[in-house]
Amino acid sequence: MLLDMQDVECPYCGELISLMLDASAGSQRYIEDCHVCCRPITVMLDVDADGDTCVSVQSQDDA
Repeated sequence: MLLDMQDVECPYCGELISLMLDASAGSQRYIEDCHVCCRPITVMLDVDADGDTCVSVQSQDDA
């Protein structure tokens, strides 16, 4: 399993939150609640052919 912790900024409250990312399933898009303000964040995890990951987040309004 390819687990990685990544700090991202909540698009609602601006606080830094830590996400546990599981890259073993490849590229993904899912919803996770902010640990600070509890609003739903769309998480987009991209995994390239080398297994390198790139994560971005956006609010539900931008999804």
